[in-house]
Amino acid sequence: MEQIQEKYTRLEDRLRRLGRVVVAFSGGVDSTFLLHTAIAVLGSDNVLAITADSETYPERERNEAVRLAKELGASHEVIATSELAIPGYADNPANRCYFCKQELFSHLIPIAQKRGYDHVVFGAIGDDAGEHRPGLQAARERGVAAPLLEVGLMKVEIRALSHQFGLQTWDKPSFACLSSRIPYGERITLEKLSMIDQAEAFLMKLGFRQVRVRQHDKLARIEVASDHLPDIVAVAGTVTAKLKEIGYTYVSVDLQGYRSGSLNETLAAQSGQGA
Repeated sequence: MEQIQEKYTRLEDRLRRLGRVVVAFSGGVDSTFLLHTAIAVLGSDNVLAITADSETYPERERNEAVRLAKELGASHEVIATSELAIPGYADNPANRCYFCKQELFSHLIPIAQKRGYDHVVFGAIGDDAGEHRPGLQAARERGVAAPLLEVGLMKVEIRALSHQFGLQTWDKPSFACLSSRIPYGERITLEKLSMIDQAEAFLMKLGFRQVRVRQHDKLARIEVASDHLPDIVAVAGTVTAKLKEIGYTYVSVDLQGYRSGSLNETLAAQSGQGA
């Protein structure tokens, strides 16, 4: 715990040096913790939370972000963005997240400059440093700071600190944009995003908190936490019927269970073949 507290102290120092900040706020574990800390260190008058509402961001997540920001006492705005309007994004290249973050920062930076904020910050964390995260390159190019990553805070530590400070997101399941459910190279469309959103919302209503529906053309590959695999099998008939109603032809369960960025495994396989 002492090491975590040392990192938190460095985070406070880093935020003080950054000055007035605009926080890219999704309402997830990391951005909520970052927003809470920024307000605690800088004061609410020096922090603006902005949530980008787009085709890849479910309405339930947007509504939760609005609620969380209000509870934190943050100045908060929701702006409209459109990843599908970005040239090349819908083609779903391996660096898709680069385009997404460029789009986000292209909105946030002018807002920060116009309103007298010193920096834009976002919730990248220590775990992201060793993973396929093209968005980090976009942040570096645009001068956007990642304080949690800079002080080396990992997801498990952020959850522990969030719990310590009474943040209700401390055990919130990890979330990523809906495009991350579609394999690289397969075109992203509004229809696919809608199908994924509906399918995941249904599974959540059944009680599955950490869930992904990876879409492979008309096949849905469901990922739930490993200890919930028996539970998803137990309701297989109900799930299959609903997902076929949504538009899937085949419905499957991934026996490896949920894991973050599982579609990045194809990149690793391609890299190995190339080597």
